[in-house]
Amino acid sequence: MSDDAIRLVTIGRMFRRRGRLLASLVVLGALAGFGASLVFPPRYTTSASVLLPGAWEERVLLTQAEIATSTVVTDRTAAALRWGGVDGEELRERVRAEATDGNIITISGTAESPERAQRLADESARQFVEFSARVVDETADPSTTAGPDALRQTVLTTSRRITELADSADPGRTVESVQTRTELAKLRTTLQEALGKLSQTDPSAAGSRLVVMGPAAEPTGEAPPTRVQLVAAGAVLFLLLAVVGHLTAARVSRRLRGEPEIAAALRSGLLGGVDVPAERGARRPGDGGARHRLRRLLGVDRPWNTPAPRRAGDEADLGIRYRRVCARVRDLLPGARRLVLVVPDDDPVALRAAARLVAESGGDPLLRVAEVSAEAPLVADRDDESGVLVVLGTGTRTAAELAGIAEACADAGHDVVGIVLADAVRTRPARSAGPLREAAAPALAVGDGARGGTR
Repeated sequence: MSDDAIRLVTIGRMFRRRGRLLASLVVLGALAGFGASLVFPPRYTTSASVLLPGAWEERVLLTQAEIATSTVVTDRTAAALRWGGVDGEELRERVRAEATDGNIITISGTAESPERAQRLADESARQFVEFSARVVDETADPSTTAGPDALRQTVLTTSRRITELADSADPGRTVESVQTRTELAKLRTTLQEALGKLSQTDPSAAGSRLVVMGPAAEPTGEAPPTRVQLVAAGAVLFLLLAVVGHLTAARVSRRLRGEPEIAAALRSGLLGGVDVPAERGARRPGDGGARHRLRRLLGVDRPWNTPAPRRAGDEADLGIRYRRVCARVRDLLPGARRLVLVVPDDDPVALRAAARLVAESGGDPLLRVAEVSAEAPLVADRDDESGVLVVLGTGTRTAAELAGIAEACADAGHDVVGIVLADAVRTRPARSAGPLREAAAPALAVGDGARGGTR
């Protein structure tokens, strides 16, 4: 798989062959999410809205949202709430403010209960409005602050002056009357300007125009992440990590599958390949430990990314391949009487193939199985053996492991005379040989008689 693209069939094969392991990891992830929900108690969130009447620029609204979550406002809120062990710095992490359409500042409060969340949002909004009004009052121009009263006084004074001038004005068309009317027109203009400023000036400061649009609603559900969300997130996270881990391990796998690479790693030649019937749940010697039972339970006792076993013939056809390998051994070493079959102890297919090779050889040559560890192979010293045959399952060993087996054989004084590759296959049911042989015998007899007649 190291050179192949990851396809859906690969994912499907993973779920089929690692289903129990993936299901176990999903359950483990769900338990981890449930544990996280116990560590982080549920939270509730609600919001209060503050209206800013009039025309406000967007940057000013953003500034107001920042003021709503400033340290000064949260400190004032904490002092008003008087919650034990909760200060303004902690409230700053629980309070959020954002400017929305319609000149509205939405202030959200998060707490461990619906009542506390509602109270936090309402108090934060109230403190924000009061602080904004206080800032405007403190930074306003004194003349602007006293503006409404002064303007009203100006209006009254001007009105009286107009009345006096109107009473004393000459109704004739003299120069003095014209000047009087001109002065009256100017005074009316001043009065209109004063009234315009008075109408534009609100009795309260600009900051006090902020209005809290009612109390915050009591939250009816938990704020995310809820316990269900944490459990689901843990299960999905563990599943994704397991899938990515399997794909990454398969991508970087260095197990040799090609016959030339295997032969080069063992510095010997390939004598042939044999097939082993695939047996679901087959056990190896030494599989009784708790570790092996756990691996079998989770379905990780064999590779998941190997192709599905191909379909082969029946047992009789498989035996022919074993006998051909034994014949090649006799042709290669005519005088050999004893050979050692070196098999990795964690390769069940190779172990079964070696056992059948011993049975099919018929004692010529005499084969002895030697199981070695792939991590630290150790082969017994040479006695009267003529060499070593290495039996391997297809695609189960890396180049380093094969090199270690070859070095172990060399250290023990053995020569690797050949390699036998074993592959798991699906066999057909055994053929009933009795009726076929009875039917074939007359045909052979007829053939012999016909040949005899022609002679």
